[in-house]
Amino acid sequence: MLAPLIYIFNLLFLLSVSYQKSPTVHLSFMMNSTDVSYAALPSVENVLTDKITEKDARTEIIRQFFSKYNSPLEPYAKYIVHEADIYNLDYRLLPAIAMQESNLCKKAPILSYNCWGFGIYGKKITRFKNYKEAIATVTKTLANAYKDNGLETPEQIMTKYTPSSNGSWAYGVSHFMNLLQ
Repeated sequence: MLAPLIYIFNLLFLLSVSYQKSPTVHLSFMMNSTDVSYAALPSVENVLTDKITEKDARTEIIRQFFSKYNSPLEPYAKYIVHEADIYNLDYRLLPAIAMQESNLCKKAPILSYNCWGFGIYGKKITRFKNYKEAIATVTKTLANAYKDNGLETPEQIMTKYTPSSNGSWAYGVSHFMNLLQ
């Protein structure tokens, strides 16, 4: 008995409130009008899009890897991917070798910019002017002297790059490459 009274009271209250705010406001169920309003859909110009490509992700993966280990190679992440693309090498190979050989340049010969153990044996140390030159030289050598001769995996590369290794070099490089996926 009380419910119908509350319903009628609320209906009358809503009608009076809507009439007081604006005499032209009507409840939709009480309107008998043929006026129809349409809202325009947003245009294509108002839509924000973002595209992340695999190439962008590769650079960021390497940059974060270098950053995590506080490597001076961090600013060269994009350059490493660029050089790997030029020679169609796995972008993870250079960072993985640098981690295996010098703990990402922390144990490289002073002022050699040689984080890859490249041409270092006995008392001989191959030195570069800067990291860019080192990256370009090591990448080109891995492509021309290794990949072009069928040496592409860490196990295959090890046979020429560090032939005295018992397999631990290839294992380490493979491990670091897997971290960069």
